Amino acid sequence: MKVRDLMVLIGVIGIVMMMVVPINIHLLDFLLILNISLALVILLVSMNTKEALQFSVFPSLLLVTTLFRLALNVSTTRNILAHGEAGSVVQTFGSFVAGGEIVVGFVVFLILVIVQFIVITKGSERVAEVAARFTLDAMPGKQMSIDADLNAGMINEQEARQRRENIQREADFYGAMDGASKFVKGDAIAGIVILIVNLLGGFVIGMAIHHLSFTESLSKFSVLTIGDGLVSQIPALLISTATGLIVTRAASDGNLASDITSQIFIYPRLLYIVAGTIGLLGLFTPISKFPSLLMSGLLVFAGYRMQKNLDKKQVEEYELEEEQQIEEVRSPESVMNLLHVDPIEFEFGYGLIPLADTQQGGDLLDRIIMIRRQCALELGLVVPVIRIRDNIQLKPNEYIVKIKGNMVARGELLLNHYLAMSPGIDDDSVTGIETVEPAFGLPALWIDEATKERAELAGYTVVDPPSVVATHLTEIIKKHSHELVGRQETKALIDNLKESYSTLVDELIPNILSIGDVQKVLAKLLKEKISIRDLVTIFETLADYGHLTKDTEILTEYVRQALSRQITQQFLHTGDSLKVITVGPALEKKISESIQHTENGTYLAIDPNSSQLIYQTVAEQTKKLLQSGLQPIILASPSIRMYLRQLLERQVQDIPVLSYNELEPNVEIHSVGVVNL
Repeated sequence: MKVRDLMVLIGVIGIVMMMVVPINIHLLDFLLILNISLALVILLVSMNTKEALQFSVFPSLLLVTTLFRLALNVSTTRNILAHGEAGSVVQTFGSFVAGGEIVVGFVVFLILVIVQFIVITKGSERVAEVAARFTLDAMPGKQMSIDADLNAGMINEQEARQRRENIQREADFYGAMDGASKFVKGDAIAGIVILIVNLLGGFVIGMAIHHLSFTESLSKFSVLTIGDGLVSQIPALLISTATGLIVTRAASDGNLASDITSQIFIYPRLLYIVAGTIGLLGLFTPISKFPSLLMSGLLVFAGYRMQKNLDKKQVEEYELEEEQQIEEVRSPESVMNLLHVDPIEFEFGYGLIPLADTQQGGDLLDRIIMIRRQCALELGLVVPVIRIRDNIQLKPNEYIVKIKGNMVARGELLLNHYLAMSPGIDDDSVTGIETVEPAFGLPALWIDEATKERAELAGYTVVDPPSVVATHLTEIIKKHSHELVGRQETKALIDNLKESYSTLVDELIPNILSIGDVQKVLAKLLKEKISIRDLVTIFETLADYGHLTKDTEILTEYVRQALSRQITQQFLHTGDSLKVITVGPALEKKISESIQHTENGTYLAIDPNSSQLIYQTVAEQTKKLLQSGLQPIILASPSIRMYLRQLLERQVQDIPVLSYNELEPNVEIHSVGVVNL
């Protein structure tokens, strides 16, 4: 056993023995001074702890100090009643603190007991009880948070174990404090009882045994009783204060002194207001002018010094931040940050800032959330986070959209206007600023609030600027969705599917196809605006035909045929009939003969004259359908569909090309035009 362990054991046994064995007066004086010193040490330690667990021995120490104080009370009571004296410490407290007045001494003692018992002890007991309850209630949530951080790789097993131990220790500490605070309450009650015993017993013993007169006995034992009470209650008050400080320590970055100076005096200018108020009270009220003006001057000086120190600190922090930025620029890692390219960026001029500023009523962020939800439902695509920023290089009302750092679209808005699109028959009474609707390229007008109702009555489609941006951004995302699906995004979709269809995913990847092959198929579907939301059907088809071919073009055709019901519903808007432009026999023969097969796959090699003729014929047929208000759709045989699509996407990207196998058998097809050579 170590020497310190042996000393603690002897000390605790000695405390118990003090209640039974009489103690010499001089030793008692020393122990009373030791009690006061120990109480001061505990108070100062509790003030300098940053968190309660740094003083985790406090509940046990509280019990030992309370027992020590009660043992001293018993020893002093024994000496007072037996010998009529209790040492110089008790005598000094009784005569000096009371100032020679017995009543004053009693009042001071009672005030100390009331402050300790009602104010500090009662409050500390309640705080400890509530803290213990809330700490226990919060334990499951803290444990789950640690498990989540561990699973995410943010902490290692050792850090997780340490944090769990801290949580357990914190719960044990506050539970122990809840019980230990009762010791302080009992100590205050015991002090009152011992005071009454000393006073009444000493008064009787002084007259009966020591043959003192009534006045002498009352004076002598009153002084000793008050001294004994004060010399025990002052350390008790210090310990009670330390208890309150420990249990009320909340989230903190420093000790009590640093928290007070950094939080209470964080606003130096407020001291000027306080100084002015105190100065006015001293000048215009009967309050003494000297202390009021002195305090006012001290507050002004303190505010000035604090403001100066605060400004100096801000300058130092700014210089430190600049140095850190310079170091970051010089470091090799800073160059790596410049290589990052956002998938989607939306930049706008300073005149369009109200669109994104929620304090000015802008709801662009909410609309982008809805756009991402809409794309997930319509395309089955998880749109990456859209980076929004202002750009002073743009015109005030201009905005641009970038895909992977490259601009793909731009537009202009007038925030105090509405965009009105004609129904086909213009109304001369509807006037405004001519423009082009950015999403679909239709002619439109920017009209003001006064013209809005007239335009709606005339059949115009009227939309506000945020809706214009949202529509434009949605169409851009749909048009470039195939560029947003990389291997990483495909991996995320696969992981999500695997949670419900693990067998299907394990069969397909990586045994049959790689993630890159699946990504190419998904990108080809999105490029032609085919939703990939039904991943189960897509993966089932790839698993069925992946053994036969690794050509992603052909696999995409198989998937499209498997998605025939989805494709049919996508283009069949009304009724059971579909109006299409069919491919003539001569063109089908020409394309079939132009297909070249190589080791790297198949491709279409057609002469330029024939290509130009095909473009012209398609343009003529689609123009007729657009004039009739119909959506142009080209229908070809399954064997040439993908080659015809490859040929047409160079000139007319928005015209869908379907095959007969991609339509449901019950769909009635009406040919309203033929593309032929």
